[in-house]
Amino acid sequence: MPNNISHFNIGADDLARARRFYETVFGWRFEAWGPPDFLMIATGDADRPGIHGSMSRRPGPLAKGESSGFTCTIGVADVDATARAVVAAGGKITMPKSVIHTVGEHIEFEDTEGNVVQAMKYFDPKNAG
Repeated sequence: MPNNISHFNIGADDLARARRFYETVFGWRFEAWGPPDFLMIATGDADRPGIHGSMSRRPGPLAKGESSGFTCTIGVADVDATARAVVAAGGKITMPKSVIHTVGEHIEFEDTEGNVVQAMKYFDPKNAG
């Protein structure tokens, strides 16, 4: 059994604001499910379903500089376009584009809820090096 991430949860102070951010930047779809203030996230489509995710109301706001726990990496087609979309949707770039040799180009950003996220354009394995 591979040790793949099988689920992620995004904690949010303002669910509507966080939902708009991820819908705008990545085109994710949300559906209310289970307890109040809990949404399931569809990150892909029928052919490439993506990862199982959710968003829920955080029990309390993050203190300044407090980590939200896991940092998830989202594969994107264009890091520069993603960075522009992050800023336009109210997020903040915390680490500008850099390259991880043989892996890809990536950025780190904070979403509207202060969660730290990375976006990565992976190199084509046939051309990596």
